[in-house]
Amino acid sequence: MKKVLVLLLTVGITWSQWVSAHAIMVRSTPTKEESTNIIPSKVDVWFDAGVGPKYTSLAVVNSKGERVDNGDGELEMMDKSHLSATLKPITPGRYGVRYRVQSEDGHIVTGKFFFEITK
Repeated sequence: MKKVLVLLLTVGITWSQWVSAHAIMVRSTPTKEESTNIIPSKVDVWFDAGVGPKYTSLAVVNSKGERVDNGDGELEMMDKSHLSATLKPITPGRYGVRYRVQSEDGHIVTGKFFFEITK
């Protein structure tokens, strides 16, 4: 019985470390599903932990699927949980943000969200 308890405890600790190692987006600017009349000059995304520079990308597209970012998505030098990209001049409309990062555990994490610029 004691061996089973030790095994379950070990598996539980290992599982929780494995699950928590994947990067999760915790906030963004503009925020997910935000509707605003303020036109941003860049998009920022923050994760719950630092991510690696390998495989990192951030793209912003308009409703036609055309990229409106400047292709300069990068991690902040002093905060490896902060990814940003500057935007070309944009007009009112709905925009999609797609990101890809490598978690500390080596797994690739992707995600997307939308925001809208109103008139």
